[in-house]
Amino acid sequence: MDERAYWVCLSQVSGIGPVRFQRLIAHFGTAAAVWKAAPVDLVRAGLDQRTAEAIIAQRASLDPDAVWSRIRQRGVEVLRLSDDAYPARLREIHDPPPVLYLRGSLLPSDALCVAVVGTRRNTTYGRQATEGLVADLCRNGVTIVSGLARGIDGIAHRAALRAGGRTIAVLGSGVDVIYPAEHTQLAREIVDHGALLSEYPVESAPEPGNFPARNRIISGLAPATLVIEAPEGSGALITSDFALEQGRDVFAVPGSIFARPSDGTNQLIQQGAKLVRCAQDVLDELQVAQVEQQLVMRELLPADDTEDRLLRLLSQEPRHVDDLVRNSGLPTSTVASTLTIMELKGLVRSVGSMQYVAAR
Repeated sequence: MDERAYWVCLSQVSGIGPVRFQRLIAHFGTAAAVWKAAPVDLVRAGLDQRTAEAIIAQRASLDPDAVWSRIRQRGVEVLRLSDDAYPARLREIHDPPPVLYLRGSLLPSDALCVAVVGTRRNTTYGRQATEGLVADLCRNGVTIVSGLARGIDGIAHRAALRAGGRTIAVLGSGVDVIYPAEHTQLAREIVDHGALLSEYPVESAPEPGNFPARNRIISGLAPATLVIEAPEGSGALITSDFALEQGRDVFAVPGSIFARPSDGTNQLIQQGAKLVRCAQDVLDELQVAQVEQQLVMRELLPADDTEDRLLRLLSQEPRHVDDLVRNSGLPTSTVASTLTIMELKGLVRSVGSMQYVAAR
């Protein structure tokens, strides 16, 4: 039995959220071991009696083999939190989904992305702003992340596709259940030029409570969230709140003080969000030229044993070059030149005074 099948089944147990899920995996080693554990062992692992019983009850209603078969029949991929293909930036948030369901593809270049969100009831101004900004971002190699909803989300996805760019849609349903239904064809095009993602199992209906939770994934995938038209109380503002909690940049397009759809974006700017007049405002903040250079350097200069040795010595705590020389056993000239190359590749970062840290 594929271990991923047990991850899928375990992720569907009521009462086991992302944090508790990770603790169980750390305790038992595998999802299969958690799934097959005796109630007393689950309690010893830190679960309350009610949650332990929920796992036992779930065993009776879910057959991992049958669940896995349904997933594969629908052409859906499963990404576990522990998989290398799992989006690295999303893994950094407080409560990353243990399991992601995927249709389409995720590419290394998708790491350079911007979440674009806004109201479902956009104005002509909102449409024009979205189409122009998204097209320019895509021409600069930026992948667009949004939620496939009506309004700004759908406009952003379509604008990315028209510009020949890539786009990722995060759903509040299973990736095989498209909502709203009028975006079915759009979803097909996104699969061909990006990805549909969801933390909800296949065949999951678009329940209202799913959408606020999925917004943390939209913001979690991207280093920045751009809000275009959002009245007070808009779901787009929930996404911007998540972005701030996750330590990500928030951008907003200003609007008329007389236009209700701009109430939320104007307030975001008042509270410190970066005002956006053109795509270059976003590109400058993201230092796109530097990111592209790093991607090129990673392809041209693959890691060797020397880089590996230095990376093992580095963390988020600054280390002096002399310290690295002593602990690596490498000549000073080799350490200095290798660190320079690694910094160009985005693997390490100089923090001054000949000290370096590992780049996240």
